[in-house]
Amino acid sequence: MTLQKKATIVSSIIATILIFIKLTIGILSGSIAVLASAIDSVLDLIVSAFNLFAITKSEKPADKDFNYGRGKIEALAAVIEGTIIAMSGIFIFYEAVKKAIHSEPTKLIQTSIIVMVISIILTIILVIFLNTVAKKTNNLVIKSDALHYKTDIYSNGAILLALILIKYTGIQIIDSIFGGLIAIYIIYSSYEIIKEGVLMLLDIALDDEMVEKIKDTIISENGVTNYHFLKTRKAGNTNFVDVHIVMTPDISLLEAHRISDNIEDKIKTLSNDNDWSIIIHLDPYDDSQINS
Repeated sequence: MTLQKKATIVSSIIATILIFIKLTIGILSGSIAVLASAIDSVLDLIVSAFNLFAITKSEKPADKDFNYGRGKIEALAAVIEGTIIAMSGIFIFYEAVKKAIHSEPTKLIQTSIIVMVISIILTIILVIFLNTVAKKTNNLVIKSDALHYKTDIYSNGAILLALILIKYTGIQIIDSIFGGLIAIYIIYSSYEIIKEGVLMLLDIALDDEMVEKIKDTIISENGVTNYHFLKTRKAGNTNFVDVHIVMTPDISLLEAHRISDNIEDKIKTLSNDNDWSIIIHLDPYDDSQINS
């Protein structure tokens, strides 16, 4: 079992535990903030299950139906996850406004505080684990999951603060105010997840720093006089590079192939955390103007 799959399974287990304790206390206490957190954990479980499916599919090798693999499933999963996060934020905001209007009291304050402390501790441990996996695998789904649970730490901390303030001041509207603020933060945090996933689906180029490194690698290779039509993109954990390199017309095919292999090998060393798919076209002259 890959590290990515293990991470999604761990996320699912933690989400299940948090759902049980938060949902129980949220219903019994009437706290909109705790109940909102429970609903968010339900969404966490759904997202983690979907992430496991996405990673399993994306890790399948290329075949006759999917010649370039299924790496974009990760981007699709990130867009869906971000959308779910945004929807949960909208629902929480609605519930916060409704409770403020009806002035419903919050009960079981002490128990709710204990539950939120436990929730924060478990979530911090999970975020540390997911960030470690994300750094090792550079997997977009795991990075999205880590960001999602990181926002949970902040929202759970805000809920804990709200409960403490309610306990010592008796001002019930604090619950609705904090619930609404948490909802706004959740909606805002979903933007980056959705954006990154959409950009990958649209075949955005690799970041500028990596592209410059690729250019330097190509032009510094002995025997290469120029290059053109450099294109890059990313799908899942695979970086794609397509480029035309120009060499002298009298170079042998064997030597041209050797130079091409050297460039490909050097580009792959630019990031050992990624797989690479590199296509190099060999040109005896610069045909960029002719083909443009």
